Amino acid sequence: MTRKPARMYRKVEGQIYTRQEYMGGIPVCRVTQFDTGNLRQDFPVELTLNTEEAAQVRDIALEAARISAVRVLEKGAPNEYHLKVRRFPHQILREHKMAMGAGADRISSGMRRAFGKPVGHAVRAQIGVELMSIYTTAAHIPDAKEALRKASHKLPCPTRLRITTKAS
Repeated sequence: MTRKPARMYRKVEGQIYTRQEYMGGIPVCRVTQFDTGNLRQDFPVELTLNTEEAAQVRDIALEAARISAVRVLEKGAPNEYHLKVRRFPHQILREHKMAMGAGADRISSGMRRAFGKPVGHAVRAQIGVELMSIYTTAAHIPDAKEALRKASHKLPCPTRLRITTKAS
């Protein structure tokens, strides 16, 4: 069966479902690295991507945003950044798989016992939640802005960029 579209899981509704020790067959979280770049250096500028609406962000979208941002940063500011994914996808998404097509009514039982099987992970993000941050130098702020702009296109909710600098 194919994966259902992300718009089905975008809204924050229902009870949170996170206790993995009670369920089996959960797919692996797709976010491979939560910290990338130069982890040893302390950078003076922080650019953060915040959500403007409450939404569930799937781990696939979070990983796509991370990869997109790292690609831009590797070209523009090699070894002069630290990208950090700020949220871990704890929410487990379930799907009640339905048989489609001719003769499906003889196979499936409709919505009887429709609890669903785990199909993925998501972040439950409220308004203003920080999804990812880039720490860099003042010279590479345009590259970091472009990286977060491209990353925001991969996410299912509108986002806002916030820039803060450390007082020296």
